[in-house]
Amino acid sequence: MKRVGIVVALAIVAFVLAVSLSPHFTGASSHREAPIISNDPLADNLDIYGFVSPDKPNTVTLIATFIPMEEPAGGPNFNAFGDDVRYEIKVDNVGDAHAHVTYRFEFTTTTANGNTFLYNTGAIGSLTDSDWNVKQTYTVTRIDSVGGVQTASTVLGSGLTVPPANIGPKSTGDYLTLSNAGVYDIGPSTDSTKVFAGQRDDPFFVDLGAVFDLLTIRPGAPGNQGFGIDGLGGYNCHAIAIQTPISKLTRTGAAPSGAADSVAVIGVWSTASRKATTVINTDGTRSASGNWVQVSELGMPLVNEVVIPLSKKDLWNAVTPAEHVQFLNYVTTPELAGLLNALYGVSVPSGSRNDLVAVFLTGVPGLNQRPQDTQTPSEQMRLNMAIPPTTTNPKRRGVLSGDNAGFPNGRRLFDDIVDIELQAVAGVLWKTFNPSSTEFNIAPNNQLGDGVDRNDQEFLPTFPYMANPNQGYVHQHHRVEGGPTGINSASSSQGLPKKTSLKQNYPNPFNPETAIQYEIHKPGKVTLRVYNLAGQQVRTLIDDVQTAGHYTVRWDGLTDNGARVASGVYFYRIESGGTIEARKMLLVK
Repeated sequence: MKRVGIVVALAIVAFVLAVSLSPHFTGASSHREAPIISNDPLADNLDIYGFVSPDKPNTVTLIATFIPMEEPAGGPNFNAFGDDVRYEIKVDNVGDAHAHVTYRFEFTTTTANGNTFLYNTGAIGSLTDSDWNVKQTYTVTRIDSVGGVQTASTVLGSGLTVPPANIGPKSTGDYLTLSNAGVYDIGPSTDSTKVFAGQRDDPFFVDLGAVFDLLTIRPGAPGNQGFGIDGLGGYNCHAIAIQTPISKLTRTGAAPSGAADSVAVIGVWSTASRKATTVINTDGTRSASGNWVQVSELGMPLVNEVVIPLSKKDLWNAVTPAEHVQFLNYVTTPELAGLLNALYGVSVPSGSRNDLVAVFLTGVPGLNQRPQDTQTPSEQMRLNMAIPPTTTNPKRRGVLSGDNAGFPNGRRLFDDIVDIELQAVAGVLWKTFNPSSTEFNIAPNNQLGDGVDRNDQEFLPTFPYMANPNQGYVHQHHRVEGGPTGINSASSSQGLPKKTSLKQNYPNPFNPETAIQYEIHKPGKVTLRVYNLAGQQVRTLIDDVQTAGHYTVRWDGLTDNGARVASGVYFYRIESGGTIEARKMLLVK
């Protein structure tokens, strides 16, 4: 029990200090978190993820996302990486708060025909299609360093192509094929290293509108009944991702012998940098010169938004973990405020939280702390690479639910950091560190959440794991929590239905996706599955307990394994509370 409490504490400090230290606290994981970077979206580092790959447990996957809240229909100049931005994922495999392994991504944009306004002049069928007018390629370089001094630089791949934006059925009708073509094997053949860079559905999920509005929980605390609105639903981002053997990330070059082996733990963060000087030329072009300067940095989520005050936020983005000691006072002396108590009457602890701060800065003994971490405290996302992935019933609340493969031991795409942090603010860990004190790990404290428990899109089972981006032609924002997948909204404004029923999908025929509406008249287990004409199961859209309400779920024409189905007739069937109903739909390509 003590380990569980301590591990979760590491994830929490960012939100613990939100009330007292930041004049404007937020719930997004570094989406527009600092004054200057909020005006520079191409270099805005949103999230960093690191986990042992579930389908290849001898490897680790590292993902960094950039460019907040991309509107999918953002043509004709669709969002893209900045040619003048240096994107990096950094790894400290020693514990001295310096990057010892850096994966650097640098991009180049080319325009085939400058005499048209079009991003593409026809359907894009491949990454080499001549109808694709505006393309990006990139180079991936591994940089090895000791004590902050570079010792080696190796180009792992160059001329790699970024898949196009997901425009719509006419332009990018087979986006899965285009996306898969953007996954590259790089480096020596013995490395088994894969890389991807491109547009993705934003994997973070949070009720932004409610959290921004003085920590509102809708329809009311504790927030564990759903009906939160995913403020990032339907929006895209850009991501860089690399999957590499664990042995390539340890300081010894060998796989760890076990979870207790100190080489098993790495610290991870991501950065974006620009050159010091930008000149706007008289012809409207811009040119950059000078040294590279870091303008965005992210390790543990939510730190810059809710721990660092406005006057220091841009400075935080410019420094390295080795320089974090200058911000220590903002962490060690929090002025806890009773916002949850004032708004919802939730009884929460008060007093010094130096125990949480110490754990947050140094890793967790017995889980993801190295001896060196206590000598150089710093904010990093720490991952014990020798703890195997949880492939059966992983928990969205990670370590808080006893799943040591989850947040804050690294961070998986589906880890629900907002709920974890809200519950910790309410004191669910308090008695772990104060045995003779009041117990706060009780309802409603340990039920608090934002009402959004999952991403708006299903994650993929293989690298790069993030869902394909929302397309410009058909997309919907602000999914209301009510089920696990798709554009899945539960409307409370229509009144409770009198019976469980299944509606006809729309559009029908469809390509490449369609929306299915259904109604549940009483709470219970709901399954909604797609079958082919042979009666074989194609896709499970819903398999969850749901409250009564009106729902909409989207099917994107993919199987459970992520493969795109062929044209033809398909059936979708709902089962709930003794009701079984089926309808047919037609996919036409």
